Amino acid sequence: MTQSDPYATLNAAQREAATFGELRPGGGVDAGPLLVIAGAGTGKTSTLAHRVAHLLLQGVPAERLLLLTFTRRAAQEMTRRAQRVVADAVATARGTAVPATLRLPWSGTFHAVGVRLIRMHAARLGLDPAFSVLDRGD
Repeated sequence: MTQSDPYATLNAAQREAATFGELRPGGGVDAGPLLVIAGAGTGKTSTLAHRVAHLLLQGVPAERLLLLTFTRRAAQEMTRRAQRVVADAVATARGTAVPATLRLPWSGTFHAVGVRLIRMHAARLGLDPAFSVLDRGD
């Protein structure tokens, strides 16, 4: 990232995805869902990390962002890179450091986030919030 452009490392298509939507005058972004599909090694994680940074810089609360992937390893990498890009983008755009406690509470695997949502709403579903998830081997 450069001092003046937090998206300098992205190509045109990545930049378009990362900054997708119309900025709201009071903060935030008006945008519908955004689906990024690309092959291995094409910069999807970097694009998503920059998208997160863009939305946070525009005033979107971190709790409103949902980042999902399939494996724990990919989820950890995606979250770590998003946090790093956010910190760099905030430093570049605002000249201030992002709090070390920045969390992306809805970032993880499809399964982990799904289980978390079910636990949050277990009572409505007639489930014990301490339920266990079994796989075929169990």
